Amino acid sequence: MGPTALHAALTIKLGGPFDLGDGGPGGWHIIDAIELRFPDPSAPGELDALVPDLAGWRRERMPEMPDTAYFALAPDWICEVLSPSTEGVDRDDKMPIYAREGVRHAWLVDPIARTLEVYVLGADRGWGPAVVHRDAARVRAEPFHAIELDLSVLWGR
Repeated sequence: MGPTALHAALTIKLGGPFDLGDGGPGGWHIIDAIELRFPDPSAPGELDALVPDLAGWRRERMPEMPDTAYFALAPDWICEVLSPSTEGVDRDDKMPIYAREGVRHAWLVDPIARTLEVYVLGADRGWGPAVVHRDAARVRAEPFHAIELDLSVLWGR
């Protein structure tokens, strides 16, 4: 399954139960490829602009969707789909910024290795060790542990 199809599968699998409340608890806004802009603390007046493959905000933190081209409120969860051309940027550049901005949960999905890496932000604003799920596992992964996610759907079975 290519990156675009994988994004669509994750959006459907998570968006139904968590964004729409269909078969799940609801309470989230799940958004595909929205630009995030945060002040860069190392360069006053400059911005760090990132576009995660998927991002999610708990409705209690963001009751209404902003009518803007980008969001300045850090999401509660991000998901990056890794590829040989983006893995370095996703891991080395984006993940530290997500941590700095207080994103509580991060998923790195590698369709080639067929892995889902689940990270939780620690009190020190550092990522804890990844919980890695592989191949056709059926998982309950934070923060969406209310449903079971069949990873085989992501890899195109």
